[in-house]
Amino acid sequence: MDTYRIESDRFVVLHTDGKGNNNELIDFDQGILPPEPQLGNVEYKLKLINPSQMRFEHLVTQMKWRLREGHGEAVYEIGVSDSGQLHGLDDADMDTSLGTLTQMADKLGATTTVLRRKSVGYRRSVTEVLVRKIPDDQHNIEVRVAVLGGAGAGKSTLLGVLTQGVTDNGRGKARLNMFRHVHEIKSGRTSCISHESLGFDAMGNVINSNTNDMITAEEVRDKSAKLVTFMDLAGHRRYLRTTVQALSGYSPHHAMLVVSSGGTIGGMTKEHLAIVKALDIPFFIVITKIDITPPGTVIQELKDILTSIGYRKVPMPIDSYDSVFTASSHQLSENVVPIFCVSNVTAEGLSLITRFLYVLSPGVSHSERERLELEPCEFHIDEIFRVEGVGMVVGGLLVKGVVTEGTSLKVGPLPDGSFHSVSVATIHRNKAPCRMVRAGQSASLSFTANGDLPNLRSGMVLVSTDYGSATEPFGTLYFQAKVSVLYHATSIYKGFQTTVHIGSIRQTAIIEGIMGDRKLRTNDSASVLFRFVRQPEYVREGMRILFRESSSKGIGVVTQVFPLNVTLQ
Repeated sequence: MDTYRIESDRFVVLHTDGKGNNNELIDFDQGILPPEPQLGNVEYKLKLINPSQMRFEHLVTQMKWRLREGHGEAVYEIGVSDSGQLHGLDDADMDTSLGTLTQMADKLGATTTVLRRKSVGYRRSVTEVLVRKIPDDQHNIEVRVAVLGGAGAGKSTLLGVLTQGVTDNGRGKARLNMFRHVHEIKSGRTSCISHESLGFDAMGNVINSNTNDMITAEEVRDKSAKLVTFMDLAGHRRYLRTTVQALSGYSPHHAMLVVSSGGTIGGMTKEHLAIVKALDIPFFIVITKIDITPPGTVIQELKDILTSIGYRKVPMPIDSYDSVFTASSHQLSENVVPIFCVSNVTAEGLSLITRFLYVLSPGVSHSERERLELEPCEFHIDEIFRVEGVGMVVGGLLVKGVVTEGTSLKVGPLPDGSFHSVSVATIHRNKAPCRMVRAGQSASLSFTANGDLPNLRSGMVLVSTDYGSATEPFGTLYFQAKVSVLYHATSIYKGFQTTVHIGSIRQTAIIEGIMGDRKLRTNDSASVLFRFVRQPEYVREGMRILFRESSSKGIGVVTQVFPLNVTLQ
């Protein structure tokens, strides 16, 4: 089992052997890296000097595989042996090796960016290089980041500063363009989901603010090699249901938890942390307003929470570009939680978080994405709009399959559990038109209906019409799930009423039965039969479920679905 410690803000990962002895596995101050992983997008190379033609082709094939594993991104450590030892190279050999690496990337149509260079001895160094290749079927590499935190933490202001490239005036000027409603501008509180994009070119420069002219969302998308899409979520308790629905429905790759330096960790911040942990979303923390109050007290409070038994995370304060790349490399594999300290007024710390976003990986392997694209289409509807001259438009996430203009789909379930045939007319992504959306991407769709378009609502799905007669899509009121109770003050019995989140579904459900006719307490697990209260929903086996009622929370996986109008035995 791996354990961790922080020594004078030095990040150390320990590996426990079978005898219980701790051996240091990662210690950048000592110049040691973990052994090269067989899977993933990280590759170690001791040197790349004058390879033969056959060796060069093998290296190119290897790079192609690492890029596929990293969803278009790979990290090369030059001067490092497979065992993780940092031997280093002299300047001449390093320049030759980097030149070979660039030739390998050129062969694949990829680009290289030096992330950091570290001296390991007399005139010897190791270099970390980011190799990036935009997939042939995409404009850019996209990462979805959900922005969380309590009301008043500065979430919308931070997004305004990051995406507009101008600092705040201390009174919320930067956040005005983030709001969608008049009452949000008046109150200063976000009440619904707002989407903003931050684009980077191949060298890591921000697209949004590198010109004196106004730039449109379509231009940001077209000029970006990497696109970070933020979902600005509400921080007030009144809008918690909307926040949870967005986290469950849009399946963000990462979450950014924003905390104010001017106070303690509030109840909503802890609530957001618990939900992110329950949904198993990697996250990092940004402490704002450090120009008003030093962040030391809040950092210590965060460390106490993150290292507690319920989380077992490794908090890592970020104070340099070197720590940025260290954190991004080990965030997923080593449970590292990067902590940034920024000021939206003085711009202190903003360059570090911008660099971190540039190297942030989607965390989805190419093979997994290909598998999902080959399955029948399944689009989860999260938002519904009516656009003049276009008609009904739905926004949401394509969970499986590929959708193009003209694709025939079925939307539902309707109140009787049936589905209605429609055809996709137009597709928009990142506020710009496109012709195709693939599994794992969010989009807005307009369509033409076969007959009158039924009343649409959040939680419905669009599914393929080629299911076959034996597996036609259906709605359900009853489903069974294997659940674990994260917290409940007393006991849960049959008849307990709770709010259930499954993808974009958010509906009240009643527990109709608990396997073994027993009660459930905190940390208990059991198979439970749920019944939706209002209308049928589209649920399939394997879907993740999150249920909550006040401070009570639980998670689980759907194990069985009972189609509507089927009598339960």
